Amino acid sequence: MSKLGNLGARLHRGEVGYDFVKNRKIWYGVSILITILAIAGLGVRGLNMGIEFQGGAVFTTPKNTSASVSQAETYAEEASGHDAIVQKLGNGTLRIQVAGIDTDAANKIKNALADDLKTDSERINAELVGPSWGEQIASKAWQGLGIFLILVVIYLAIAFEWRMAIAAFVALIHDITITVGIYALVGFEVTPGTVIGLLTILGYSLYDTVVVFDSLKEQTKDITKQTRWTYSDVANRSINSTLVRSINTTVVALLPVAGLLFIGGGVLGAGMLNDISLSLFVGLAAGAYSSIFIATPLVADLKEREPQMKALRKRVLAKRAAKGETPEAETADEAYADEPEDAAPAVVGPRNQPASRNRGRGRPSGKRR
Repeated sequence: MSKLGNLGARLHRGEVGYDFVKNRKIWYGVSILITILAIAGLGVRGLNMGIEFQGGAVFTTPKNTSASVSQAETYAEEASGHDAIVQKLGNGTLRIQVAGIDTDAANKIKNALADDLKTDSERINAELVGPSWGEQIASKAWQGLGIFLILVVIYLAIAFEWRMAIAAFVALIHDITITVGIYALVGFEVTPGTVIGLLTILGYSLYDTVVVFDSLKEQTKDITKQTRWTYSDVANRSINSTLVRSINTTVVALLPVAGLLFIGGGVLGAGMLNDISLSLFVGLAAGAYSSIFIATPLVADLKEREPQMKALRKRVLAKRAAKGETPEAETADEAYADEPEDAAPAVVGPRNQPASRNRGRGRPSGKRR
């Protein structure tokens, strides 16, 4: 078995682990700092909205135009007085985008480009894009996002409980804010592809969160019938038992997205890939982070405000103080060795362990009497 696979098995059995929940204030502080920076970037620099949202014109030059991309960009900016985005297409034509101009300005820019590129103005195709279309896209995107979040909260509240629904909602807002803030700080253009990428990452983020929540739900069943572990202890075990799985799925998802962003958009110059690949890359990474460091610790915080969980925590800490134990002093197999025979404790290790592993620990045999 590989080292990573062996580590994953040991994490799942509870033999090793990191106390994510205990250090939750650190993760909260890191997330708050990143979120503040993202909001500040959004407020100071704002989003670089694409032509689809601002309106403007798209000029397409004839095939095999002698000018380079940088030259065409200079010509367009001098003629329009606005920033221009130039892309070389596969058939040898140049696609020049200039946002925030009207019909009269588009005609003047078209004639100026024809002079600079030494071609006939009739051979340059000009298309005007109205801002109303972009406004409709943005409006529909916000509506879709709102409906998605409402359905997520309802589903999680029914399938799990309302505290998990709140934690997942906070994690999703955390991911969206960071992704949008990164766009503002980097200055990448926001296009319909960006909106698609932003909505896509919510599914990935929710998937990681639900995996941990499902494990937590199983392991905390009848947790109040034992006095070995607090809710936070079991929540921490849930994170550790699914940690390698979360890392593997995130890395596998990030690799092709990184190829689009850094190789396709950066090395090969396919700038049209940047709008969707950056949102996917940042969102996937933020989603994996929030499911581990934000959502589950937040659930533990909310649960341990309940009177039953407060009472359980007092009993557990009192028992540990009397015996001089710590949560790390026992393995998962020993977790409930001295609990009453009729107790139905939470599962803190693998649910399908061979019965022989528990024999000899508190009872002469593995059978209940």
